[in-house]
Amino acid sequence: MNKLTKVGLSALCSSLAAVSAANAGEMTVTGGIDMSWTSMGGGDAVSGNPIGMGSNLTYKGSGELDNGWTFDITVAMLNQDAYSNTNVTVKMGGLGELDFNQGNSGNGIDAFDDKMPTAWEEPWGNALGTGVQLVKGIGAEQNIQYKTPTIGGATITLAMAPDMGAGDAADKTRSKSDDINGAGYDATINLNPSMGTEILSGLNMFVGAHVTETYRDQGTANPGNDKYQATGGVTLDIGPVSLGYQASGIDLGNNTTASDVSYYKNNFYGIAFNINDDLSVSYGNHESQQGFVNPNDGESVLMEIESYQVSYTIGGASIRYADTEVDNAAYQTGSQQYDKDARIVSVSLAF
Repeated sequence: MNKLTKVGLSALCSSLAAVSAANAGEMTVTGGIDMSWTSMGGGDAVSGNPIGMGSNLTYKGSGELDNGWTFDITVAMLNQDAYSNTNVTVKMGGLGELDFNQGNSGNGIDAFDDKMPTAWEEPWGNALGTGVQLVKGIGAEQNIQYKTPTIGGATITLAMAPDMGAGDAADKTRSKSDDINGAGYDATINLNPSMGTEILSGLNMFVGAHVTETYRDQGTANPGNDKYQATGGVTLDIGPVSLGYQASGIDLGNNTTASDVSYYKNNFYGIAFNINDDLSVSYGNHESQQGFVNPNDGESVLMEIESYQVSYTIGGASIRYADTEVDNAAYQTGSQQYDKDARIVSVSLAF
């Protein structure tokens, strides 16, 4: 880790001056590199260039206000040094936390898109281009989130995005979207009901919901309904074994054209086994159904993804392997190109 100490976060401090004066903080930089080799099969048997590379840099700063509150700022630069997201978190002691987030944040229901245990990553995240539709809520929008302190094992978050689809705005600017989407609202609950008992210490339950408001005055007689998303699931750690099951649904609010997609329903489960501190193996299965406004105009399509994974860590290096298959990728049927598989070997180096 490279550390740049005593870097004054002047822009952030000035914006928080109304609350209290801030002391100079510190900035740290962490990063890593991922290198992979992908072999395709099935509908995408031609791998082309199988060598992949991803670079990541994360800048983190922190400071403290005179009243004891603290703040953190994170700026993420992902592949090819491209800007990803920025977030400022103000920790208010017993009052909870406020998070101001720009970019692909993982706030709100987006934090629960897929919480299944895995040795490496989600089954749908392995080169196959599945096109799976998962809950996102306000997570991909510029948003504000409030998180309560954890009380009795329960943590609640409330988040909102002023205009869904409007895009990120720089300082002293604004952005807007001219579509029918208005504000978005998320609420989540994460519960670890251990009640001080060892037998329940590895049990975790979660649920989340989202709504996108829809305007009715966009020059269309019936532009659609409000959009909804919801998810819930449970994970359980028993010694070296982790188990999980989750379900989610997306209601797109479409009702204007009978052949429009109406909803997506997801069911997925996973099991991971930590053989020791360095070696883990896992299996994950994900089923996603696409349904239409009028079932007579289009039959629902069921996409299934399954993945076997292995991960081994050696100090700052990790070696990962995934063998993944998908049927009816991108919710398409009738051709072998939508039934495909991939095998990926990846090496990750972190500093």
